[in-house]
Parts: sequence; C-alpha cells; structure tokens
Amino acid sequence: MRLLFHLPLSPFARKVRLALAEKRIPFDTRIERVWERREDFLAMNPACTVPVLVEDNGLTIADSNAICEYLDEAYPDMPLLGRTLAERAEVRRLVAWFDGKFHAEVGMNLLYEKQMKRLMGRGNPDASAIRAGYANLRPHLEYVGWLAETRPWLAGTSLTLADLAAAAHLSALDYIGDVDWSQNEAAKDWYARMKSRPSFRPLLADRVSGLTPPEHYANLDF
Repeated sequence: MRLLFHLPLSPFARKVRLALAEKRIPFDTRIERVWERREDFLAMNPACTVPVLVEDNGLTIADSNAICEYLDEAYPDMPLLGRTLAERAEVRRLVAWFDGKFHAEVGMNLLYEKQMKRLMGRGNPDASAIRAGYANLRPHLEYVGWLAETRPWLAGTSLTLADLAAAAHLSALDYIGDVDWSQNEAAKDWYARMKSRPSFRPLLADRVSGLTPPEHYANLDF
C-alpha cells in the first residue's frame, strides 16, 4: 500500500490527501514529526518537510506540488490540473497563490505561530504576527468569495487542484478556529460544498492531541 508521510494540520499534506481521495487512490498515512529530523526520513526528503509519498514500487516523491503533478500524470482519471493549456495555467496560478501568498501572509502568521512553533520548540507566538495574519485573512476570503461567485469552481467549470489547495489551507486554519466565515458568504458556501465531498471526510475526522476544533469544524452545515 502506498504511504503518505504527513502532519494532520499541514495544509500541503492535506492538499495531497484530498487529491489522492478525489482520484480514489488508496493510501495509508503516517505522521512524521519533522522537527525530530529522523535520519530515515531525511534520506527520503533532505528538506525534512511533509508531505512525502512512497509508492508501492518504492518510488518516493517529496513536495506537495511534485506529488500532485505526478498523480495527475500517473492517474489521469479525474484530472485535477485542467484539460486545456489555459485551464492548467489558471489552476497552477491559483495553487501558487494559496501555497505561496496565502501561506506566507496568513498561514505562517496564524497556524505556524499558534501551533507549529510550540511543537518545534521555537519559542512563544509573536502577537504582532498573529494580528497581521488576521488582517491578511479578510482580503484572501474576499478573493475566494469573488472566485466562487464568478465561476462554478475556483479555477473554472470543474473542481481542480486549486479548490483542493484553497480548502486545505483554510481547513487547517478552521481547525484552530481562526476563520470567521461570516466575513464572506460566497466563500463560506464554496467551503461548505468542499466539506460535503467524500474526500473531505478524513480531514474532518482529524484530531490533534491537546487541540480540540470548534463545533462547526466537522459540521457540514456550519
């Protein structure tokens, strides 16, 4: 059975978990505490980050985008990167937006400061960073809402990796209660559609020791 090394609240690992589930590819998961820097894991991924996917034949792939590109090429049923060149360009643009801009402006200021920093033994949360994260989240929610209002799915007419990336980042923040969904109804409605997909059920069942999600986290109707 293929194996995915992950952390429950890693948005990058969540994106890959969603991609595998949408493609109906069976896999097992193993939590990798990257801050422990295990030698065996470093041999698989010298960057010492999750996710890392190990295929049945031993093929090892690190980095969420490398994994998702591989999955779309190796398992072309249910394409997640779009069908035309224009669609694929837009999907990649939005994936880069959420994995890069959103993560830097919101995720690092909230999820990292409030959760990961403590686990990694890197000191106390930075209050100014947390304030910046909350301030940055609003325009990002507005952008998600605008995309959801003007297109059937974020990148166009069908569900793609752009939706999975956005939902992965937002779901990790939602677990720690940091998303005020009342700020944008269109974004909330899109996320409710995402939460209702079978691929999302394992994420909604995630529980992190010592950290209980808000009641609405696993509630499909908020």
